[in-house]
Amino acid sequence: MHFGMAVRKIDERITRRTTLTAGLGAVAGLAILPAHAQSLPQPAPLTSQDRADLQRIAAYLNRITTMYAKFEQYSSNGGTASGQMWMERPGRMRFEYNPPSPILLIADRFYVYYVDKQLAEMQKVGLQSTPAWLLLRDPITFDDLIVSGFARGPNLLRVTLVQQAHPEAGSLTMIFGQEPMSLRQWTILDAQRRSTTVTLADQRFGMALDPKLFVYQDPFAAGRRDNNN
Repeated sequence: MHFGMAVRKIDERITRRTTLTAGLGAVAGLAILPAHAQSLPQPAPLTSQDRADLQRIAAYLNRITTMYAKFEQYSSNGGTASGQMWMERPGRMRFEYNPPSPILLIADRFYVYYVDKQLAEMQKVGLQSTPAWLLLRDPITFDDLIVSGFARGPNLLRVTLVQQAHPEAGSLTMIFGQEPMSLRQWTILDAQRRSTTVTLADQRFGMALDPKLFVYQDPFAAGRRDNNN
């Protein structure tokens, strides 16, 4: 299920926010989708040049050890958001959304934690069951993936991927600049044909990152202790 759908629609303001946050998890690649809702897609026909470019993309992604970027997010339901993201491969990612969104997403190699700081709620799901795993695993290879789409534009490559083992986790479409090779955008499409797109800016690579960025620390523990006293 989508994490954001677990939030109850208490009033119109909460309704608008939960509609957006349902997409937040999907866009970051950190949402699991219904197992019954998506059948195995067909591979796209690929030329020898397409296959060579896929190898270039895999080599580029495998060179990324750490990454920081600002992002803008757009959902097919009309929601927008922005924030900062940090990534450390393998398996670690943090999406911190700017106010008024109260959402924090953390991947710690094993789980994805979806935190609503305002409603004091947290849910988690196994990382490997999400599309985020396609970016965070090490090594990145296309051998066990279905390349369901491949297209070219002016200095751009677009590739759509689905996990053979977990087609229910949705598809991941990435757009790359070619000269130089750079990841510019990704889109998650879920089984209900809802899409969320993240566009990256101010990317930086290879820096040392604080390990605490990728550790879930319960922000609600103090409140629970106070309520129990």
